[in-house]
Amino acid sequence: MFHSASEADIKAGRVTDVYFARTHQILEAYGIRKRVKAEFITKDLPEGWGWGVLAGIEECAELLRGRNVRVTAMREGTLFAPWQPVLVIEGDYQEFGVYETALLGFLCQASGVATKAARCKKAAGDRAVISFGARRMHPAISPMIERNAYIGGCDGVAAVSSAALIGIEPSGTMPHALILLMGDTVKAAEAFHSVISPAIRRVALIDTMEDEKFEAIRVAQALGQDLYAVRLDTPGSRRGDFLQILKEVRWELDLRGFQHVKILVSGGIDERKILELNPVADGYGVGTSISAAATVDFAMDIVEIEGEPLAKRGKMSGGKAVLRCGRCHRDEIVPEAAGAPRPCTCQGTMENLLVPLLEGGQLPRPLPRPQAIRAYVLDQLPHYEL
Repeated sequence: MFHSASEADIKAGRVTDVYFARTHQILEAYGIRKRVKAEFITKDLPEGWGWGVLAGIEECAELLRGRNVRVTAMREGTLFAPWQPVLVIEGDYQEFGVYETALLGFLCQASGVATKAARCKKAAGDRAVISFGARRMHPAISPMIERNAYIGGCDGVAAVSSAALIGIEPSGTMPHALILLMGDTVKAAEAFHSVISPAIRRVALIDTMEDEKFEAIRVAQALGQDLYAVRLDTPGSRRGDFLQILKEVRWELDLRGFQHVKILVSGGIDERKILELNPVADGYGVGTSISAAATVDFAMDIVEIEGEPLAKRGKMSGGKAVLRCGRCHRDEIVPEAAGAPRPCTCQGTMENLLVPLLEGGQLPRPLPRPQAIRAYVLDQLPHYEL
């Protein structure tokens, strides 16, 4: 059997830390039913990030749908900062307490992946960023990983099932295996060109057998105008000065009239490497740094019980609003009662980022498609620094 939880297990509350299950049992035995307000926040972000991209909201909504709770949340894809509540649940604690583990799991990992993808895309600018990380994760969660890589800003994903979930075509080139089995880089490129639909761009992998610049010349001469790009996945042990290798490939292609051939890079890529290679590279395949991104350490904390402010030590009690100016993007955390829209000092308007997600356990409106979430993330990125 595969070592993964089913949807039925998650919805039944079986994927939970045992102390939540025991708490539920104790409260039931004592007949304690109290209405609480619980907030999901992080006190800091990993790796010195100044902002995160909120993801996992759709799965949280699915888990809580049908429960007698009211949920407000930032829109999925909203850029957030530490101490800002991103999701708030109000209702009888017994309605949702056992779901804390699963809800945190949805938010923490998805937001980490989406944030790393957004950082890579911001570093790349107009250059393509494709998620290549499915092979680094358990296959049961690879669609979740690549969906969040996509909404964070990746232009495409490699895994077939992930692309189907998002509603896009999968992106990919050719593996080293094809070249090894064909016995030659050019033979593999010609076979790809002969068999695969013309709608798929021709991208040749050029680091399997010989020096990259000579392989680039050979495939460019063989495919001519049909060759869209060459890809370098050169192992770190062979790279030396990788930027210089890319420059050599670009020089040799341009010298022979193949200026149309783009250079794509994969293998050990993150936002720092992207910034280094941007002068030559036209696009990136990013794997482990996105799929194994650091998780965002959200916590769920009760901040009100029966309408009275109450929170544990180290947390601020009472419901809150997160106001953001749509013009200057300044944020302010205020008491919930002060959350009405108001003018900003820049003459813009500050509005509450926390909006209804579930009312009485039901969605008041359809949730956005991944394409709309991704567009929302990309609209925000120019206002934030790496």
